[in-house]
Amino acid sequence: MAANFSSVPVLDFALVSNNATKPEFILQLRHALINVGFLYLNNHTVSQKVTNDLIDYIPRLFDLPQEAKNQILMANSPHFLGYSKLGAEFTRGKTDYREQFDFATPHETQWKPGAPEHLRLWGPSQWPDEDLIPGFKNTMETYLQQVQALSYQFISLLGEAFGLTSDALNKFYDTDELMQHRGKIVKYPANDGSLTDQGVGPHYDAGFLTFLLVASPHRGLQVQNLSGQWIDVPPIPGTFVVNIGKALEFVTRGLARATSHRVLSPPVGSTPRYSVPFFQNISLNARLADEVLDFPPEILQLKQLRGDPVQTDSVNFTEFDREPSGKVNLIGRVKSHPDVAQRHYPDLFTQYFPNGLPKQVSAY
Repeated sequence: MAANFSSVPVLDFALVSNNATKPEFILQLRHALINVGFLYLNNHTVSQKVTNDLIDYIPRLFDLPQEAKNQILMANSPHFLGYSKLGAEFTRGKTDYREQFDFATPHETQWKPGAPEHLRLWGPSQWPDEDLIPGFKNTMETYLQQVQALSYQFISLLGEAFGLTSDALNKFYDTDELMQHRGKIVKYPANDGSLTDQGVGPHYDAGFLTFLLVASPHRGLQVQNLSGQWIDVPPIPGTFVVNIGKALEFVTRGLARATSHRVLSPPVGSTPRYSVPFFQNISLNARLADEVLDFPPEILQLKQLRGDPVQTDSVNFTEFDREPSGKVNLIGRVKSHPDVAQRHYPDLFTQYFPNGLPKQVSAY
C-alpha cells in the first residue's frame, strides 16, 4: 500500500494558465487521479460572486412553504429532477437524512416512444415559483453553466495526466445540445438525537467527475482510503472538492480511482449542513466496454505501484461492463428513488422491486 493516503491534496488551478507551471499541475493531478480519487481545486474559474449569490439563496430555498416544494416533487419528473423530502432517498438499505432539490443544465429530452428508456433520464428541470424566490433560477442556471465549462476544461487536463492527448476523452461526450449535467442542492439537518448519523451512506458517483461546493462550514464528508479507513475532507473556502466517478474508473481499467465516500449528519446542537454537488455526465449511449484507451507503460506502472484497495463499503454502479452509460445511471436512480420509478418506469420498477414499493430499499 505504498500509495495509501491520509488526506486529500489541494491543487492550484492557477498553475494551468502558465506554461512554466502547468507540468507541475499535471503531475499533481496524476497523483490525485491514480492514488486518491479526490482533490480540492483552488483558484478555479467559477465566479465567486455567482457562488456567493447561490449560497445566499440556499436557506431561502429550503424555507419555502412545504406546499410550494411539493409542487415540484421529484415524483412528477421522469428525469428524476425536483424536490425530495427529508428521508426520501436510500443508500445501502438505510435512509439518507437529507432534504434536496435536483436541477440540471437546460435540455430537451431526446426520448420518443419506442426509443431506449434511458434517453428519458435527461429532460427539463422543475423550478420553484419565481415569485416566491425571485432570481434563484437564473443564479442556479448560471452557476451550473460555469461549472460545466470548468468540467470540460478539466477533462482535457485529465487526458494529459493519463499520458494521452488533451482530447482523448472527448469521444465520451455528445454535442452540447445532446448533453445534460446534473446538480443538487442538499440540506443535511442537524441530528436531534433520534436519528442515525447517515447523511448519505457509502457510495460511488456514476460519471467521470463530480464538483462539490461545500456551502456551509460543517465537516461531514469522508472518503475511504486504500486500507478502508475513513478520512475527513473538511471544507476549504473557495475550493471545489472534485472526485472521480465509477465510469472513469471503468474506462481507464482501474487506473483512475473512484473512491468510496459518505456524509455524516451534523451533530446534535449544530446547524444544517448545505452542499451543492455537480455531476458531470457522459453520453447516455456511451458503451464503455467497447472503448479502449492506450496508456503509456510508465503511466500503467503507477497503478501497479499503488496496489489494489481493500473491499470498500460501496458497491453501486457495477453495470458498465454490459450496459450503456445512460442505462447504468437509470438503474441507480430507480434503486434510490423507487417512488419515481413506480410512476414513470413501471417495468424497471417491477424488475427491481417485484414485491412493490418497499419501506426500505437497498439502493446500492
